[in-house]
Amino acid sequence: MADGLPLTDPFAQAARRLFARAPDSAGFQRLRRRLAREAQSMIETWNMDTPGARWLVCLSGGKDSHALLAILLDLKAQGRLKADLLACNLDQGQPGFPKETLPAWLAELGVPYRIETRDTYSVVTEKVPEGSTYCALCSRLRRGHLYRVAREEGCNAIALGHHRDDALETLMLNMAHGGRLAAMPARLMNDAGDVTVLRPLIDSAEADLARYAAALACPIIPCDLCGSQDGLQRQVMKQRLDAWAREVPGLRESMARALANVRPSHLLDPRLATDEAGDDGTVP
Repeated sequence: MADGLPLTDPFAQAARRLFARAPDSAGFQRLRRRLAREAQSMIETWNMDTPGARWLVCLSGGKDSHALLAILLDLKAQGRLKADLLACNLDQGQPGFPKETLPAWLAELGVPYRIETRDTYSVVTEKVPEGSTYCALCSRLRRGHLYRVAREEGCNAIALGHHRDDALETLMLNMAHGGRLAAMPARLMNDAGDVTVLRPLIDSAEADLARYAAALACPIIPCDLCGSQDGLQRQVMKQRLDAWAREVPGLRESMARALANVRPSHLLDPRLATDEAGDDGTVP
């Protein structure tokens, strides 16, 4: 046995190849353990690792999805994750996209994968008016294809690389522009009721994931859709949270705890009203 799985297991071999190129430092090992612990906590808390689970691990080429795959491989190799894994990249037809980068990297590691080619880039750039952001339409198109691929591959869940900072930015965006109190769920069933969306990294910090992916020399590929636009509201919100965090140490950690410590009776949605006893919910 090696790290919980037989030496001949393809996931154990892939993890060994991946981490063989990692820094041999106490700092990296602490980071590795922390991220694995955070992901496993979310997986257990939200009952993601169900019997017979098969996950489509969505690999965009960005730092977050690379970190997601690495962490899941680590847990899998240690015998701490039972779900079967299939990496998937959706090639959206972006000009200049390095088509061979991810297949070559995944094949080198020995990770099972599928590359799905769909020209959503042309659809988005054609349909979205000049000056508007691509993200909403791009996300809908991308998610639809991923659901389809999951069904074709017998996957009952798709795993996404969204992290704590994504959730907090979404919370603030929804409050500021959407008039609703909502962030990103760790687990959510799709509208059709046949594919579950999982976010094992939703309690992990973006900065940690960036360091992790860089330390593993993951082949990062920038997005030429949202990455090509300036002044996106999410970027603006990230900058505002950064500025606020400089004034309030531990801000993001406290906000993340708040998302897991909700008092419905102290909000103003009558659908959630209860006669719960307690103080008035204010902070002195």
